[in-house]
Amino acid sequence: MDFVTFTIIIDDIVFPDGRTAMGVLGGGGPQTAVGMKLWADRVGLIANVGADLPDAARQWLDEMDIDAAGVRETDELPTLRAWQLLEEDGRRTQIWRLLPHQIGPQIGRTLESLAASGYETVRGFHIGAHVESPNLEFLRALRARCEVLSLEIFRPAEKPLRPNALHDLVSAGHIFSLNQLEAESLVGTGEPVELARRLGEAGAPVVALRCGAAGSVVYRADTGETHVIPAVAAHVVDPVGAGNAYCGAFLAGWVQTRDLRTAGLYGAVAASFLIEQVGLPPARADLRQRAQERLQILREQA
Repeated sequence: MDFVTFTIIIDDIVFPDGRTAMGVLGGGGPQTAVGMKLWADRVGLIANVGADLPDAARQWLDEMDIDAAGVRETDELPTLRAWQLLEEDGRRTQIWRLLPHQIGPQIGRTLESLAASGYETVRGFHIGAHVESPNLEFLRALRARCEVLSLEIFRPAEKPLRPNALHDLVSAGHIFSLNQLEAESLVGTGEPVELARRLGEAGAPVVALRCGAAGSVVYRADTGETHVIPAVAAHVVDPVGAGNAYCGAFLAGWVQTRDLRTAGLYGAVAASFLIEQVGLPPARADLRQRAQERLQILREQA
C-alpha cells in the first residue's frame, strides 16, 4: 500500500446562511484519501463504521478505488456522526452527535487495526491528533512503519504549550500541517512565513501551513527552503475537507518527489477539488487528467 489515512464521520453541515447538508461522507479519512488518490494508485482507509453507513458511502469508496480493507463494521455501535457548523470567517466547529461512550471505540486507530487491514508497512500515513493529548506512543509506532508520517491537528490549542510539549507534538511526524489559526495558537501571531519558520525552530521537519484563499506556505527546517503556494482559482461551494485533501496530496507529493514546491502544488490542486461541491467530488474517469491540467496552470502562477 502506498498511502493510508484514518476515520469516517458522517457530517451534517450547517452553512453560515442557515442552509444544511445532511448525511455527507466526511471525517477526514475520505477527504484525505481524495488528495492522495489524485497522485497515487494504492490508497487505503482505516475506519470503524456501523451498519448505518449509507450505501452511497460504500459505493463512492468503490468507485474511487480506495482500498476499504481497513473499514470495519461494528454491529453494536453506529457510524461516527457530527454537526459541522461553518462561520463566515472560515471557522468551523464540530459537535458530536453520538454519546461519549460511542466515540472512542469507533475512532479505532490502533496498531491492531493496521495488522488486520494489511497496512503494517506503507509509504506514508496521514493522521490527525489532539493538541493536548496527541498519543505520542501511537504516532511513533506509525512513524516506524512508513517512509513519511504526515500529522495535522484537529483544532487550535486552548492555551500555549510548554516548549517540550510543543516540540514533541510538531516533531512527532515528518510533516506537520495546520491552518493559520492553529499555528498562531502554538507559536503566536505573525505572518505565515514567520509562523512556518517558528514551527520549524520548535522541531517540525517540514511544515505545510494552510491559509485558505491566500494559499499555503511550505517550509523545510533543515535547509530553510520556503515556498508560498497560491490557491487554485475555484468557486467555493463547501470548504469542509479542503485541508484534509491538501494534506493527503502534500504527503503523496513529498514521498514521490521530495520536492517541497511540487508537494505544495499537489496539495493546492487537491484542495480545489473539495470546495467545488458539497461533500466529496464524484468519481470521474478524467479526475487525474483534470488535476494535471490544474497543476500545470498553478506551476506557471506560483
